[in-house]
Amino acid sequence: MGEKTPVYETVRKNEEYIRKQCEDCADIIIRPMRLGDERKVECLVVYLEVAVSNMMLEDSVIGKLINHFWEIPPGKMKEFLKDNSLGISDVKELPTLEEAMGAMLAGNAIFFMDGYDRAIKIASKGYPSMGVGQAQTEKVLRGSKEGFTDSVKINSALIRKRLKDTRMKVVERQMGIRSNTMLQLLYVDDLVQEDLLDEIQKRLDEFEIDGIFDSGMVEQLTEEVWYSPFPQFQATERPDRAAMELLEGRVVLLCDNSPMALLLPTTFHSFMTSSEDMYNRFEMVSFIQMLRYLAVMTATLLPGLYLAVIRFHTQILPANLILSFAEARSGVPFSSIVELIFLELSFELIREAGVRMPGSLGSTIGIVGGLIVGQAAVTANLVSPIVVIIVALTALGSLAIPSEEFSAPFRLLKYMFLFAGGYFGLYGIVLGIYLVVSHLAGLLSFQVPYLTPFVKKDDSQGGGILRRPLRKMNSRPVFARKEQRIRLRRRMKG
Repeated sequence: MGEKTPVYETVRKNEEYIRKQCEDCADIIIRPMRLGDERKVECLVVYLEVAVSNMMLEDSVIGKLINHFWEIPPGKMKEFLKDNSLGISDVKELPTLEEAMGAMLAGNAIFFMDGYDRAIKIASKGYPSMGVGQAQTEKVLRGSKEGFTDSVKINSALIRKRLKDTRMKVVERQMGIRSNTMLQLLYVDDLVQEDLLDEIQKRLDEFEIDGIFDSGMVEQLTEEVWYSPFPQFQATERPDRAAMELLEGRVVLLCDNSPMALLLPTTFHSFMTSSEDMYNRFEMVSFIQMLRYLAVMTATLLPGLYLAVIRFHTQILPANLILSFAEARSGVPFSSIVELIFLELSFELIREAGVRMPGSLGSTIGIVGGLIVGQAAVTANLVSPIVVIIVALTALGSLAIPSEEFSAPFRLLKYMFLFAGGYFGLYGIVLGIYLVVSHLAGLLSFQVPYLTPFVKKDDSQGGGILRRPLRKMNSRPVFARKEQRIRLRRRMKG
């Protein structure tokens, strides 16, 4: 990092510097003007064409400032800037030209005045962005329908809307040498552990990169066990989920131009919960969570178990069922392993094609494509009907996992268990489970064991898969400070 250039008192020098930096940048407007009631004071305004409102509009901040300068005597203009007598919102002095350029590229207007050695940053409407819409990947039946947008400022405001408390802090920093992407760290000051904040800042400082365009890039750079298929950050597009996790003592990381917030630290069980779990009755939530864990096992183990049984351990099934399997496979020219891999890859292709297709056509392609491919493959004797059922149940299991990001590793591990069961039987399945559980048991997310609450006591929600009644959920999880673990107390009557 070289030495920074201070703002010159002479506007012409500032203009020369800016014009040199902004050469061939047609979208940057550099507008010299003379202000004051005698038009003697040279001034300069620099802004992005699409990011700043019309300067002469009465309802824009910069318009009010410049219109006011038309009537001020030249000798009073410098004093007005220092005192900011209009009380204009979000006006800030910047001592260096590098800071001024950075603020301008962030969507603000920059004002220079002859004889004043500071640049004035004046906030404006900023870059165009999509408005607040519905969450697309985390749909719920009960609860808020709002989702994050591409603007980091709007996203933090959506969380602030739910946590109206000054103990919720918002810390801004830049990442990306060329993109200068704004990141925001959100946390509740008296709940978060200080070691966690220090560790996050340390990891963000470890890398320099040209540009950051999504929170997924930040996630990959700052993960400690980068080779693990399991995510160590939890992504969410729901402001209510982010606000809920802040009250658990976790940290929320927002990235400009990304509609996904990162929650950290995280655990296996956190990925298996949904924001609406807190809004519904505990009996139904406990049942659904058991279904989700069953879905994980189905998505990972079912194809491998099928191959293990029909190739090595037929004696554990009833004779009628074995004969039914054998009859269904009669005429199929491929081995059971090739048959299963062929259909699994076909369904993955259909799934990927459905994601890329626009709008409602995507879901139609997924359903119709799956039915047509499965039925055609069975009719052509390429696969047996039981394999179509196995693959369909496996796909349903992966879709039942609340987080799409968390279902991805199980979609990959499915193939490992498929080969393990197909070539080594149940012994291969047991060995695969041992290796996966061993990996998860050794995995940490910012010093929190990944398998909490199964390997470390945490009874905030019930100590495991089952959820407690809301009135019994008295304590916060292990993420929060020990002295702040109590979150619910019954008021004494009388």
